[in-house]
Amino acid sequence: MTLCIDIGGTGLKAAVLNDNGEIQGEISRIPTTYPMPPDKLVEKLTWQASTLGKFDRASCGFPGMVRSGVVLSAPHFVTESGPGSKIDKDLQEQWSNFDLAGALTSSLKCATRVDNDADQQGAAVISGTGLEMVITLGTGFGTALFLDGQLSPHLEIAHQPFKDGKTYNELLGEASRKDHGNHHWSQLVRDAIELMEALTFYDHLYVGGGNAKKIKVELAENVTLVDNVSGIIGGLRLWQASSHPTLVANQREDDS
Repeated sequence: MTLCIDIGGTGLKAAVLNDNGEIQGEISRIPTTYPMPPDKLVEKLTWQASTLGKFDRASCGFPGMVRSGVVLSAPHFVTESGPGSKIDKDLQEQWSNFDLAGALTSSLKCATRVDNDADQQGAAVISGTGLEMVITLGTGFGTALFLDGQLSPHLEIAHQPFKDGKTYNELLGEASRKDHGNHHWSQLVRDAIELMEALTFYDHLYVGGGNAKKIKVELAENVTLVDNVSGIIGGLRLWQASSHPTLVANQREDDS
C-alpha cells in the first residue's frame, strides 16, 4: 500500500492506494494553514496519514522546486499568511534546502519520495509517447514536461514574466481568477497555453489542478482537461520504475 500526498497552497490531500492505483477508502482533505514552517507541515501530514489506515511507503507532490527529495523553493510556504502575502525571511531560510523526503521518512516511519506536484500529477496522466506537457491551475501555476514518458528537469516557469510585468503565478493563480473573473482569467490561460506551445512544441498538453474545470474558453484538440485526483494517483508512479524510470531516478532511495 502506498500513501500518496498532494500538497497545495489551500489544501492537503492524501489517500492510500493499492498497487493497481485504486484508492482505498476516502481521500482525506484538510486545509493548508499559515504560517507553515517545515516542521508544522510534516506534523500535519503525519497526523493526516494516521487517519488513513496502513501503508508501506509514501510519496508526496510539493508545490515548489524539489531535487532528490530536497526542497529548493517553497513559494507558498515562505509567506506570512499564504500566497500573495509578505515573505517571511525566517521561513525562507527554514525551507531552503529542507530535506522533506528525509523528514517524512522519519516521521511516517516508512520510505518516502518527494517530487514537484505538477511532475507527480503528470506522471498519472501522460501516454508516454512524444513530448507531453502538463500544467496545473490551482493556488498557483505549475508545469511538467515529459519526453516519451521520461520526466525532464523541472523548470519553475510559474515565476517567470508572463504579461505586464507579472508572472504566470500572479496572473493565473486563484487570487487572479477571483479578482478578474472566470472569463478574463480563462483568456489568460489560453494565452499561456499558446506560449507554452511556442516554447516547447509539445505534442499534447494536459491541464489539471482544481481550477482546470473553471476554464471558459475553447481549447485546441491536443489539449486535455484531467481530473484533479491525478495529483494523488501520480504518487504511485514515483514507485514504478518500469513506467517512469527518470522520474524514479530523481528520487531518494531511503529504503535501500
